[in-house]
Amino acid sequence: MTSSTRGAATVVAPRERPRWLIPTSLVLVVIGLLTSIYLTYEHFTDNATLACTTTGVIDCVKVTSSQWSTLFGIPVAPLGLIFFVVLLALCWPSVWRRGEAWLDWARTGWLTIGIGMVVYLVWAEVAKVHAICLWCTVVHVTTFVLWLVVIFGQILSGPPTRSTPARR
Repeated sequence: MTSSTRGAATVVAPRERPRWLIPTSLVLVVIGLLTSIYLTYEHFTDNATLACTTTGVIDCVKVTSSQWSTLFGIPVAPLGLIFFVVLLALCWPSVWRRGEAWLDWARTGWLTIGIGMVVYLVWAEVAKVHAICLWCTVVHVTTFVLWLVVIFGQILSGPPTRSTPARR
């Protein structure tokens, strides 16, 4: 990547990432994406084939059909789908290899928003609905683990390095 600096372009060197960071983040994003696709499908088919128990504390239908399954009138399942589509773009291997610091900030910020949503949804499940959805829990745990992976991976990557200005 290049950026203009007083007539000369500054070349941003690729950052050395821990070997596990790119594949781990990508696998976690795909898990979250697939689960979100499933939950979105179930939401729009009225939980017709939701594979989960519907008795006791574990009750996916109770959770996914409760008033807490929407945020400002928007179903949370498609919001989760959008969340993971954006993460797929941010955690794509070629994007990870770019040296721009704003991408690290974007990943961390987007995941932090996701963590805030996870905290809210877990609170709603436990305190308001009094039931837990196992599929939702997969998304919640995946988001939390992905947040940790990205933060620690970026810390271990160190700050972005810049090479000397390129000649035109």
